[in-house]
Amino acid sequence: MRVMPPFASMRRWLCAFRRDQRGVSAVEFAMLLPLMLTLYLGGVEISQAVTVDRKVSLAARAVADLVAQGATISNAEMTNILNAAKAVTAPFPDSNLKVTVSSVKIDANRKATIEWSDALNTAPRPKDQTVTIPAGLTVPNTWIIWAEVQYGYTPTIGYVITGTINLTDQIFMRPRNQDRVCREGVTVCS
Repeated sequence: MRVMPPFASMRRWLCAFRRDQRGVSAVEFAMLLPLMLTLYLGGVEISQAVTVDRKVSLAARAVADLVAQGATISNAEMTNILNAAKAVTAPFPDSNLKVTVSSVKIDANRKATIEWSDALNTAPRPKDQTVTIPAGLTVPNTWIIWAEVQYGYTPTIGYVITGTINLTDQIFMRPRNQDRVCREGVTVCS
């Protein structure tokens, strides 16, 4: 009977182990699974956030456009306009949605002040508050409609990492049917 040196049997076992391909796929899968899941779930979260951001922009545009088309906005009409912002952001929860729409008066000295303001899920801007708007829009003795929308987006999975993300947009529009848009019970148009 021939006795093998102790290292020879170990070397043979290591060579056999190195050539053995059973289970390699399972090990590779186990190593790649966390990365692939992270990429998939991250892609879902990013696409959701982009969708909400787009809806915020669309809601701002819709609110400003609806107000700018009017001559005098009643309380019922304003409620419907603010509810339109909820419809635009559906199916996302409207409790996270804040909408402010204001009529801004620009005087002869290019000073911009709030003539009237309404809001959803937040406080409206105070009447006669001085505001800053883009210089190209400060045409003396004119009015402009200013819609601001904010949405607090909370990622489903990435909440622990990012927390709530505040998505905002604003838009300015000139009134279409007359020089200014009046608000029932607030302004009197002559």
